[in-house]
Amino acid sequence: MADLAALSESIKSALADAVTGAAMARGELTIEVKAADILAVMAHLRDDADFKILVDLCGNDWPQRAKRFDVVYHLLSLTRNARIRVKAQVGEGESIPSIISLYPAAGWFERETFDMYGVPFEGHPDMRRILTDYGFSGYPLRKDFPLTGYVELR
Repeated sequence: MADLAALSESIKSALADAVTGAAMARGELTIEVKAADILAVMAHLRDDADFKILVDLCGNDWPQRAKRFDVVYHLLSLTRNARIRVKAQVGEGESIPSIISLYPAAGWFERETFDMYGVPFEGHPDMRRILTDYGFSGYPLRKDFPLTGYVELR
């Protein structure tokens, strides 16, 4: 726990312009960053803080906020025996840079987030739907998506 608090302070001092917030909850560190700076933050975490493994990348919908979506990255450091969560807010119609160049495993995770929430990843080499049909209308994990969908099955 003390190691994560120290890590939080070192990240905030190294990336002062990119980090908008940091919080410790239930023994886990969450860093909030500007979407435009996600590549710099992730490169720092991988190269300088030793978070070499991207465990997950997902989205979250907050329709009442001006920047509606959270793109959430979960990283693991085996040498530190620690996990960290990085969140970036993205507005509807905005994009966020792809982190495939840093974490190649992000490819399918980014496509899934695009498919379910409609958040495009700038610089992704294959930004197309991965879970729904290519002709599917809408984004099923958005809070405003109707429970019955947009088409009627017979």
